[in-house]
Amino acid sequence: MLPGVPARSKAFSITVIAACQVAAMSLWFSASAVLPALTVEFHLTAFTQAALTSAVQLGFVVGCVASAVTGLPDRGDPRRLFALSAFVGALANTGLLVVDPSSATALLLRGITGVCMAGVYPIGMKLASTWAKGDMGLMVGILVGALTLGSASPHLFNALGGVDWRTPLAIASISALAAALAIGLAAVGPNRAPAPGIDPRAVLSAWRDVPLRLANLGYLGHMWELYAMWAWIGVFLNASFALTMTPDTAAVRAKLATFVTIASGAIGSVAAGVLADRLGRTTLTIVAMAVSGSCAATIGWLYGGHPAALVAVCIVWGISIVADSAQFSAAIAELADRTRVGTMLTLQTALGFTLTLVTIHLMPHFVAAIGWRYAFVPLAIGPAIGVLAMARLRARPEAIRLAGGRR
Repeated sequence: MLPGVPARSKAFSITVIAACQVAAMSLWFSASAVLPALTVEFHLTAFTQAALTSAVQLGFVVGCVASAVTGLPDRGDPRRLFALSAFVGALANTGLLVVDPSSATALLLRGITGVCMAGVYPIGMKLASTWAKGDMGLMVGILVGALTLGSASPHLFNALGGVDWRTPLAIASISALAAALAIGLAAVGPNRAPAPGIDPRAVLSAWRDVPLRLANLGYLGHMWELYAMWAWIGVFLNASFALTMTPDTAAVRAKLATFVTIASGAIGSVAAGVLADRLGRTTLTIVAMAVSGSCAATIGWLYGGHPAALVAVCIVWGISIVADSAQFSAAIAELADRTRVGTMLTLQTALGFTLTLVTIHLMPHFVAAIGWRYAFVPLAIGPAIGVLAMARLRARPEAIRLAGGRR
């Protein structure tokens, strides 16, 4: 607690955590927004474009693994780790304004940014979990919902256009610096456990502990689908719209439709948080994955069809594909040893984002091999496995610890 600042309420702290998380994570989102402009100005190759995005993902995974092995998220004040990560990330992002985006230095800066995000995203969830009391799903759902909205913002920016690429990068750095300063306004909740000793072997419990393993398998099934859909739904919509519209009209409408599709996940995340706390954690995740997996398997049937019908299904997919996301994190927070919650959340995130690197890069091969009508079908494999994992978790006695006994 800061000197001279009165005790802060749960609502105030959660609001600050969510706002700071979105502001700091803008460092990740900003690169997606300016990549088209960078490509035009600096003639970036397809490899460099992909590398600028993958470098952040890879850095994030490296940061998460290192953090989990050392137990860093559960040692000391998490707000300090958050602030330091946001500050260093802002400096790395600012460096992009003065280096050649096609250089190795630019890739290194993006990698450093990714490492820093490992001190922001899972740490924000850890902070939120310290305030949970019968509403763990909602607490984490609010954060994931806010981040989903932030993930959608580059597509809206691209649709509007007309802004120099340096502006969003500078704004992202300023936002992250503001987050580094403001996170101290949030209080750590009463559920914070004493800091454990350093034990690198503790990460193995994520696999050895059966309930944790099943929750993580459910999360991996979810992540198999999520980022591949987010990364490629805009390309799919543009290709579909181009069959019935002029190229310029199709491009603009596809960007707007992509924004709406991804942003709708924010509604799904928060609403699912409320429902999961009332109906059960496994119930919500099973239903959400069944719906999203069905959308993945059938969305291609509407390829080249009426845009309104296609966008309607995309919105259902956008809501359902994120609805379960926070609940896997909430499940880990409820099932894990209280002294290792931050470590387990960070490890879960690292595993999930490693898997996204696979599916994101598989999608072009799916398109080339079977076309857009069936390209998303393989993504349904993930939710199917996730449903089985969560059904098995639901049947275990440890599931009574989920959502206040509502499984």
